[in-house]
Amino acid sequence: MGKTDIEEERIIDKDLEHLRLNKEETFELFIRVSNGLLKHKVMGKDEILQHLHQLVRDPEAYLRQKHGKFKNLAEKVISLQKEGLMPRFEKTIPEVSSNMRDFPVFGREHIEAGAFAQMNTAISLPVSVAGALMPDAHQGYGLPIGGVLATEANTIIPYAVGVDIACRMCLSIFDLPAYTVDDEKDKLKRMLEEHTVFGMGGTTKKHFDTSLFDKKEWKETALIRSLRDKAYAQLGTSGTGNHFVEWGELNIPQGELEGVPEGRYLALLSHSGSRGFGGNVANHYSSLAMKKVTLPKEAKHLAWLDLNSEEGQEYWIAMNLAGDYASANHHEIHNKIAMALGLDPVLRIENHHNFAWKEQLLDGTEVMVHRKGATPAGKGVLGIIPGSMSTPGFVVRGKGNEESINSASHGAGRLMSRNVAFKTLKRDLVEAELRSKNITLIGSDLDEAPMVYKDIHSVMAAQVDLVEVLAEFQPRIVKMANPKERPED
Repeated sequence: MGKTDIEEERIIDKDLEHLRLNKEETFELFIRVSNGLLKHKVMGKDEILQHLHQLVRDPEAYLRQKHGKFKNLAEKVISLQKEGLMPRFEKTIPEVSSNMRDFPVFGREHIEAGAFAQMNTAISLPVSVAGALMPDAHQGYGLPIGGVLATEANTIIPYAVGVDIACRMCLSIFDLPAYTVDDEKDKLKRMLEEHTVFGMGGTTKKHFDTSLFDKKEWKETALIRSLRDKAYAQLGTSGTGNHFVEWGELNIPQGELEGVPEGRYLALLSHSGSRGFGGNVANHYSSLAMKKVTLPKEAKHLAWLDLNSEEGQEYWIAMNLAGDYASANHHEIHNKIAMALGLDPVLRIENHHNFAWKEQLLDGTEVMVHRKGATPAGKGVLGIIPGSMSTPGFVVRGKGNEESINSASHGAGRLMSRNVAFKTLKRDLVEAELRSKNITLIGSDLDEAPMVYKDIHSVMAAQVDLVEVLAEFQPRIVKMANPKERPED
């Protein structure tokens, strides 16, 4: 196997010309720090250049980061600006658009500078209409995870939807007391082991319901047809990273939840998406979009497709099919486990958080709303916002806040990258945390430890204007991918 892309890439003077680093020693410092990050695989070249682009425009933001990898560069920029040896940039992206728009931010104190940089770029696109950052936001590719972007109604950005199209949550509530998770622990654990499959190449031969594959959309395009067999084999499986299936205790504190009286119940919660099908669709149409729309380096992953074009229509069909497929994946898992339990759920709640919807803003403007790692929170809409493997998740009802474009966070949000987690976290401390919460873990590794996530209670406090909490879910028996199945950051 050859070297990885990160090992082969280097940042050179030419990459930094647009930053106006007019002193040779400053160039050397930027290149030294950047290539050090590449060498140690902390992040990729495009991600580093995105940070540098924002850093020279807003160096103070990088001084406020607790674990700032670029803090010394920010200090150098501020020093040079004070001496008049480096220009102060406007905090806009004129290369993309001269019409910079403001966007609301929820939980600003919880959000890293890189996410602001990406959202600034996204909101400056000529097709952008409005945007917002959720309190779990952190840097991703293209649109930040936790970013919401409304574009003109006839446009769609594949990378603003995300690679795992229609990644979603699903919760089944059973009419069994919460203490069942302790009394029947071995039985429930065995159900997870027997009826869930994780991993990049994970497949299953036993299906509960394959009627989804009768849909005519599976024959609509050459790409979809080529992926059908793979999708069929992966129906009812989960991916790697933060995907999970877990038993837990659901507390409905007062009143009722969609006809389920207040009380403490046994519940099953899952998080996964459209598997290899969605990933292949995302990569194919993102590549097409980038060939059709030329954007600056920092914005290239935000290339869009025109819905009136052949490619745009193909992506729209494939994205919506991926949404149906992701839902069917969850239903397979939940139905198989319910059958093993011998009991149908009294209520099932689910929602996408990597998708695009045709919607209207308050003033009647028709838009395409991209929610990448953000939960739909229109008025009265139910959703699920998980924490980590040791902290609660929440069943919520949307308040229809127009400022957030009817959205909320999709979880707690990461505090540290996977690489940093492996380098800094101690396994015995993670195990002690799980024991203290009486949590049984199957699979996973340090990169998904509770410590890599923001405090879910702080995140929820930052969005009280966006959602109402109806119930709280505490994980107890958690299954994730085998530790060797490590996704790239």
